[in-house]
Amino acid sequence: MAESSTRTVERALVLLGAVCDAGSLTLADAAREAELSASTALRLLRTLEGTGFVRRDGLGTYRPGLRVVQLGAQALGHESLVSLAEPALERLVERTGESAYLSVPSHDGEGVYLAMREGTHSVRHASWVGRSIPLEGTAVGAVLAGAHPGAGFVVVRDGVEADVTAIAAPVSPGGRPVAALSVVVPSYRITEAEAGRIGALVAREATALLAHTDTRVAPTEDLTGEPA
Repeated sequence: MAESSTRTVERALVLLGAVCDAGSLTLADAAREAELSASTALRLLRTLEGTGFVRRDGLGTYRPGLRVVQLGAQALGHESLVSLAEPALERLVERTGESAYLSVPSHDGEGVYLAMREGTHSVRHASWVGRSIPLEGTAVGAVLAGAHPGAGFVVVRDGVEADVTAIAAPVSPGGRPVAALSVVVPSYRITEAEAGRIGALVAREATALLAHTDTRVAPTEDLTGEPA
């Protein structure tokens, strides 16, 4: 029994690796890559799909699921990912005065706030660390779901909360989003122009996050909108 269970796990991992390596595979191709019968591959793929490790698209091909993306972020180590993002979050707060967040996908098809730095304004967004966020209708959700905004960031007003504007950009090593940086602002104090300036800063930080580059903004650039 132990050998059989071990063999099943081994086959499932080989199958998952084949899907991840290819990006998308039909059942027949997945079975061939993993050297499995079609019936065995289908049984294992259904299990992987049920646990979020793979997903099946509209054409019936299998792709890596959100659980894989989440584990990709966790492979960096949640602590190391948070540590890596800390300077970026601090710079975002420093240059905007607003609360800044790091978010990652969760296995249940939503996102989760992993870390934040609280803004310096007297009226500011409180911590949502550990809270889930829907992918639909939110700025963070849009970029975690794979949106490719032309400007590099997404702005959503009244997404999760009324009178709140969120500006998010994807952290996408290899073109696949593993996390998002965002700034959350009370809507009354942000104009479209300010949203654009803050968005450019968030996108710059998100792009550079895994490259360990210095994205500090010149001291003369004012993105706070009002004194902290």
